[in-house]
Amino acid sequence: MNIRDNILLVKERIAAAACRSGRDPDDITLLAVTKNVSVDLIKQVYDCGFKEFGENRVQELQKKIALLPDDAVWHMIGHLQTNKIKYIIDKIGLIHSLDSLSLAREINRQALLQNMKVQVLLEINISGEQSKFGIPLSEAREFVKLVNCLPGLTVRGLMTMAPYTTYPEEVRPIFRGLKDLSERISRESSEINMDVLSMGMSNDFEVAVEEGATIVRVGTALFGV
Repeated sequence: MNIRDNILLVKERIAAAACRSGRDPDDITLLAVTKNVSVDLIKQVYDCGFKEFGENRVQELQKKIALLPDDAVWHMIGHLQTNKIKYIIDKIGLIHSLDSLSLAREINRQALLQNMKVQVLLEINISGEQSKFGIPLSEAREFVKLVNCLPGLTVRGLMTMAPYTTYPEEVRPIFRGLKDLSERISRESSEINMDVLSMGMSNDFEVAVEEGATIVRVGTALFGV
């Protein structure tokens, strides 16, 4: 199966999942995750009409941004260290992995230096796994309020990483928990934007769509690697 076939199949699966939950497939962004993917394969996906790409590592992000056309929109989806922010802050459309107040403050500092606003999602550790980054669910609502006060940041919504499983139904409660949290935050404060839910990867994106994902982060199912 080639790249174009992979893309069509993933889009069909997203559309079917959206229809099952009464959603419009056009409301869901398919983000092509480029971790461990060659520039040649990325260009093949770009040539199929893709413009939205996600990368986990700053060094790889810098390299791949330089080799793709300027209209490609890059998302930072991996853990971000404070000392790396300055290298990418003006090159990315959305940071998915804001997971600490110290990181938020450094992004804010760098944003104000460049007279810009940085679009961010707050990473929430819904599953409670110690091996995963993210704000604990019990601290999430207060964290959102603190970040929303920083003038160099624009909060767009939430992100989570579900545990890996070969049985996607097992992680449905994780995605439902993030959706419930976003709705609770919206009810408590109309000033906080909760339009974006980034959740779901190659092994579980259909369940994520059924539970309200607006961005699914898919690598293996697209690139085959």
